[in-house]
Amino acid sequence: MGDGTDADGGPAALRVPALVLAAGGGSRLGGRPKALLPYRGRPLLEHVLAVAADGGCDGAVAVLGAAAAEVRARIAPWAPTEAPDCRLVDNPDWRTGMASSLLAGLAALPPGTTAALVLLVDTPGVTAEAVRRLRSAHTARTDLAACAYAGRRAHPVLIGAAHFPFLRATATGDAGARALLAGRPVALVDCTGAGTPDDLDTPEDLTRWGIG
Repeated sequence: MGDGTDADGGPAALRVPALVLAAGGGSRLGGRPKALLPYRGRPLLEHVLAVAADGGCDGAVAVLGAAAAEVRARIAPWAPTEAPDCRLVDNPDWRTGMASSLLAGLAALPPGTTAALVLLVDTPGVTAEAVRRLRSAHTARTDLAACAYAGRRAHPVLIGAAHFPFLRATATGDAGARALLAGRPVALVDCTGAGTPDDLDTPEDLTRWGIG
C-alpha cells in the first residue's frame, strides 16, 4: 500500500536498493569510462557500490554502458562478497543520455522495491553516512527526497515506487528525473558535513580528486 502499511494494516517492509548510474563514457575525460576510473586503489564503481552497501541499501542495480564488457569483467568477481545482491545491467542506449540508464535501472529493480536510492558513479564524495541518512528518511512509497548540503539540493536522490510510472513517462535524454523533481515536493535530508556531491567531469576534477 502507498501509505507505508501492508494489507493487514501493519508496517510494510521497506526495501530500498541503490540504483547506480555508471554508463558514462567520460567524453570530456579523454574517453575514459567513469566506472573504471581508479579511486583509492579500485575502480570508481566498486567504491560507489561499497558506499551503497555500507549506507544500508538493500542490494543494488548498477547500469553499465561505455566499455560494459570490461566493467562487468572487473566488477563481477568482486561484487558477491563486497556488494551482495548487486545486479549489473547493460544499457546499449547509454549514448542517448542519462534517462535511458535510469529507465534500464528501474526495469531491473527487484520485486518489493519501495524506493530507489539513485547514485551517480561520478560522485566519489558521497559517503555511506549521506546514503544512510537518506535511506533512513524513507517511510512510504510516495517519498521523494534528496540529500542537501548547506541547504542546496544535490545527490543522491530517493524516489519512492509510487513515482516510478511518472518517471517512466517523462524521463528523456539527459534530463533523467528532472521533470519529477521539478514538479513535486522534494524533502531535503541535511547531509552537510557528511560528504560532497561534486561530480567528475573535467581533467581538473580528476586532479582535485586524486585520480590519475
